[in-house]
Amino acid sequence: MAKAKKMPKGRQLATIRKVLHYLKKYMFFVCCSILLASLLIALSLYIPILVGKAIDCMIAKGQVDFNTITMYLWKIGICTVSAALCQWLMDTMNNRVTFSVIRDMRQKAFRKLQNLPLSYLDTHPSGEFVSRMIADVDQFSDGLLMGFTQFFTGAITILGTLIFMLVLNPGITLVVVLITPLSLFVANFIAKHTYTMFKLQSETRGEQTAFIDEMIGNQKIVSAFGHEKEALEKFDEINDRLQKYSLRAMFFSSITNPATRFVNSVVYAGVALTGAMTVISGGITVGQLSCFLGYANQYTKPFNEISGVIAELQNALACASRLFDLISQPSQTAEDHDAVTLEGVSGSVDLNKVSFSYRPDQRLIEDLNLQVKPGQRIAIVGPTGCGKTTLINLLMRFYDVHDGNITVDDYDIRHLTRKSLRRSFGMVLQDTWLKKGTIRENIVMGKPDATQEEILVASKLAHSYSFIKRLPKGFDTEIAEDGGNLSAGQKQLLCITRVMLCRPSMLLLDEATSSIDTRTEMRIQRAFSHLMEGHTSFIVAHRLSTIKEADLILVMKAGRIIEQGTHESLLNENGFYSELYAAQFSQT
Repeated sequence: MAKAKKMPKGRQLATIRKVLHYLKKYMFFVCCSILLASLLIALSLYIPILVGKAIDCMIAKGQVDFNTITMYLWKIGICTVSAALCQWLMDTMNNRVTFSVIRDMRQKAFRKLQNLPLSYLDTHPSGEFVSRMIADVDQFSDGLLMGFTQFFTGAITILGTLIFMLVLNPGITLVVVLITPLSLFVANFIAKHTYTMFKLQSETRGEQTAFIDEMIGNQKIVSAFGHEKEALEKFDEINDRLQKYSLRAMFFSSITNPATRFVNSVVYAGVALTGAMTVISGGITVGQLSCFLGYANQYTKPFNEISGVIAELQNALACASRLFDLISQPSQTAEDHDAVTLEGVSGSVDLNKVSFSYRPDQRLIEDLNLQVKPGQRIAIVGPTGCGKTTLINLLMRFYDVHDGNITVDDYDIRHLTRKSLRRSFGMVLQDTWLKKGTIRENIVMGKPDATQEEILVASKLAHSYSFIKRLPKGFDTEIAEDGGNLSAGQKQLLCITRVMLCRPSMLLLDEATSSIDTRTEMRIQRAFSHLMEGHTSFIVAHRLSTIKEADLILVMKAGRIIEQGTHESLLNENGFYSELYAAQFSQT
């Protein structure tokens, strides 16, 4: 494994600026937290002075001033209670700011997911998105909360302690200041070595989450092909890397406590030695020395906390950087400000010199021309990878063409609103998708205001009613994520029912009946025929027997239409379509 490059300091600063941008909205609470922290530190620093004065009231033999000591004890009690109240209010403010910022970041990240181009989603595993939005955000929230509660209070404590010590005795304070660079050196050393390891830890955790998500989602395939050993080896390799980065990150962060304790001891010893000599020479009283020793502890304690927080902040910044990378991804191409809303669709579709490829170095569709009249049934056939499904993606504008243009009712689809364009198409794919919820909720996804009667009609047309009525609660039966407790055929019937309910102006069917038995398929084909009457339809099919009645069959190969015509005319040409048909029915 090559040594990872350390993230540039400029990127860390950019991440911090983005975090501060999210904090702007809650600046009132941030300011209140800082004021409460200042008051808390002032009270905490005033207590050692009261303790020192109380000690001075009992230092002489037989001259203990109980009345004055009692007064100081009352003051110490009031300061302690007030400091506790400030601490509680400050923590409340910090929690409010932290979890509000986290909520805003997650909302923005999820909105970005809804607006990312399909090309980005297709090239990144879903588990990585889950890791960024869940694990990374949680890690960031922990670091941000620690930053509020310890970093700011620590910095104010250091500044306040120095001021109080300067007022009492500049000489002893100078000793403390001279030893301070040692603490700064320790903090800087830890900060430099923790960020990179926490960044690698976060990235590897995301890779592991993505791999686990992939394996769980495809466990049947893994088992069917005996891929368990390879999956375990891959998981072990990722897990080992995660262990290595985690151990290194923990090593650098774990040296924080012993290193800062050593600095604490040096500062305390320096103050004690210098203070004792000053007491002997009559420069300060024993009570003031006690006060200084208290300040020495309070002065060094924030360095402990800040050094520990630095490690957490490095982890938090690494996680925040990954989330901001997602949020900052370019959104899908913005719609024109004067984009047209498609209404009253007749169904004419034209493709004019269309060229498209998923990768610049790999050509797919080139100079594709097609004119579809309203109400025509267009079947698209061809070998795997010829561009059939890609054509569907272009019509739905999941991807934009690179050259040429596609028009619907003489409107360039790039000048139409995506919502109105996609509502004009009813789409059933070979890969089904159902959300966790009831059967009814999944059917009415495209028409939320549908009546029960409309749902019944659609389900009967799609021939899904026969299995729905046998479910425990009928249309109100809960189904698992992606319809996990339904068969592949039942899931596809529900997707067809969804389209039947919407009754769109145009249809896109990509192997829509691939998981359905032959008898049900024949019934659904009749239902589709009824639905497609007067509506433009695009049918991607591998089983050529299902497209005999199409008005026009397009035969694609290597991204081009090499033949077109009706079923009979294409067979009579004895071309590529005839070869495909003969290959499918050679054994019948």
